Amino acid sequence: MLAIEVKLADRVEDADVKHIRWLRDRIGDDLIDAVVICAGEHAYRRRDAVVPLALLGP
Repeated sequence: MLAIEVKLADRVEDADVKHIRWLRDRIGDDLIDAVVICAGEHAYRRRDAVVPLALLGP
């Protein structure tokens, strides 16, 4: 399973991913990865991957 969360913020902080952490605690190893789509400019990896919406399309 892949978890995807969308945030309107331009950066993602720990408090922003509390639902993904909750889901990871519930499903355990069945969660392959987590992605947060945000309004920022740069993609980066935390415990989850943060991907700006602009990278997903034209």
